[in-house]
Order: sequence, then structure tokens, then C-alpha cells
Amino acid sequence: MKIRSYELFQVPPRWLFLKIETDEGIVGWGEPVIEGRASTVKACVEELMEYLIDKDPLRIEDHWSMLYRSGFYRGGPILMSAISGIDQALWDIKGKYYNAPVYQLLGGACRDSIKVYSWIGGDRPSEVGHAAKMVADAGFTAVKMNATEELQYVDSYEKIDQVIERIAAVREAAGNYIGIGIDFHGRVHKPMAKILAKELEPFRPMFIEEPVLSENLEALRDIANHTTIPIATGERMFSRWDFKSLLADGYVDIIQPDLSHAGGITECKKIASMAEAYDVALAPHCPLGPIALASCLQVDATAYNAFIQEQSLGIHYNQGSDLLDYIKDASVFDYKDGYVSIPQGPGLGIEIDEEFVRKQAEVGHNWKNPVWRHKDGSIAEW
Repeated sequence: MKIRSYELFQVPPRWLFLKIETDEGIVGWGEPVIEGRASTVKACVEELMEYLIDKDPLRIEDHWSMLYRSGFYRGGPILMSAISGIDQALWDIKGKYYNAPVYQLLGGACRDSIKVYSWIGGDRPSEVGHAAKMVADAGFTAVKMNATEELQYVDSYEKIDQVIERIAAVREAAGNYIGIGIDFHGRVHKPMAKILAKELEPFRPMFIEEPVLSENLEALRDIANHTTIPIATGERMFSRWDFKSLLADGYVDIIQPDLSHAGGITECKKIASMAEAYDVALAPHCPLGPIALASCLQVDATAYNAFIQEQSLGIHYNQGSDLLDYIKDASVFDYKDGYVSIPQGPGLGIEIDEEFVRKQAEVGHNWKNPVWRHKDGSIAEW
């Protein structure tokens, strides 16, 4: 069997899908994208796929190593996201070839389902308490929200008080035991992050996410020594080598590699195993589409330290096109009592609605991150 051709589809709301076809008619799908840089990743996929035409798609480890190591310059969000989507599609092909879900080819499942959380906003909120109550009533046992709007290195306690009011509203509306993930989104610098972490402790959050940017991971030492709240990070880290020093330093409790950014299934399975050796939990980042989520669930099935999965259904980014629109059988992602079952179909376990994908690719998108500025005119972290 050989790789015959590929196609790329830039589809709303902000996704990029890759279809790889073999000479035996088996097709694999991947989701190679960086939010806000879809066209750039698309160009990178086109460059990399030149190496794979007429190659055996089952030699995934060799293809991954070749794409990563043979370019001399390596790593980073664009290259690794391109590799991620290609890797996902190759695993989808391999699973279909052997008529087995990907997790069976990775050693088999250690769980049948995994907890999921739902997004409720939070940075410029309206009624986050009400949103949390609706999510809880729908059966979810965990939510995630942005902690803050833009913050200067040292900012006002008024903004701190606003954060506390929002978290208090969520806790009051949804109850004492719903998990609350609080995403600092890398928009908080160390001085304010220390204050926020201490102030949030009485609300017993599930975790605080990206309390500082991944460029400033040395600051996690001070924050970890300052709070008892579990610390999560990793969505802007792109390989096992990025995670190596983070895990060795011992200041993180939960890692969040993204299956569409951090090398795909092949690499994220290795990152998960590295984290397990340091007694660190896994919660893959995934505010993306159905192919990315299906890939995450295949790794979650085999990773003992996986405890919760992000998913984008209903997220504010998805206006006009949502997670389930692009698959033929939406029941594969049915959420029950806050959990989703691991897909059991061959490959990634989902069937893409190619007709709808092609229709939406004609619409396309040019999604970009918002640009925020502080009151003094300087650029703020989004």
C-alpha cells in the first residue's frame, strides 16, 4: 500500500483538515492547524507531503522521524502542527487497514471513557454563573473558564476582585463539587499570578492553567511554592523535548499537550508516558474540531495518567460551524454524566462527512486572534 494523494480543506470556524488517500482506497483524516495561522500550516503540510507520496503509510514512526529530523531546523508551532495532522491521518489509515481503533494498535485501552469539561467563557463574561449552572444541569461535572481580561505586569486589585466575583458566582451556581479549571491563558505575569493563585484557593479550583507564558516556565517555581492549587500548562509546547525540563523541574501537576500541535498521536503518547514517570496528570488541550478530539481520545484510552479531556462543543469560537457538523454519526461524541466513551470504530473512530467538508471549504475562513491593548496603548497578551 502506498500514499497516492492528499487534499487540504480550510473550513469554518477556524480549522484545517487533511485527507490522505492510498492506492488501495483507504483514506485517513488529520487536523493540522494553529489557530490563527491555518494558511501557514497549510503551506507547511504541502511541503512535507512531497516526502510521503508513494511511501508506505504504515511506517508511521519512520515517517515521523524523517519529517522531524531531516529538515535540520525543527520544532515550533507551524512545523509541529503540520506533522501532527499528517500523523493523525496516517494512524487513521493504519487503524482502517487493520480494522481496529487506533488505541488497540497502541497497546489497548486502560479505560472505556474519560471525563470531559465544557467551556463557559470568563474573560469578558456575562452571566458565567448561569452558564455554569446550565452546563452542570446538562450533566457535566467540570467546566473551564478564562480567569481574567488583560493584565499589566502589576495591575489593580479591582481586576483581582472581579476575577474572584466571577469564580464565586460559578461556585455558587454550580455547587461545591463541580470541577473548575481556571485558564490564565498566559496573559498574567508572575507578580499578579502569585496574587491570583492565593486569592483563588478558597474556591478549590480543579487547576489553574498557564499561570505564566510557556516562555517563563522558571516562574512556575515561585507560583507552585505559593499555592496548593494544581498547576496545568503545555498547550504551547510542541515536543517531548519542550516538556523534558518542565517535568524534570517538578513544578507542574497537569500537562496539556495538543494533539494537533505537539506532534500528533505518535509524539503525544510519548509525552504522556514521560509525564506518568513524574507522577504528572494528562489533560490534552483541544479547542478544535472532531478529528483533533478523536485523536485525543485514542491517546486518552491508552494513557493511564489521563484524567480529563477538553472539547469544543458550543465554545464561543464555533459560531456558525460546530464540532458535530463535520461527522456523519454525531453519537460517537455523546456526553453522558460528564464522560465521553472512547470511539470504537476503525482508525480514529469517526466518519467525516466529506460532502459537507467540501461545501464548507468553499466558504473557508481567515480566523485571527483578537488584538488586545492596555489603556496605555501597549500590546496586551491575549
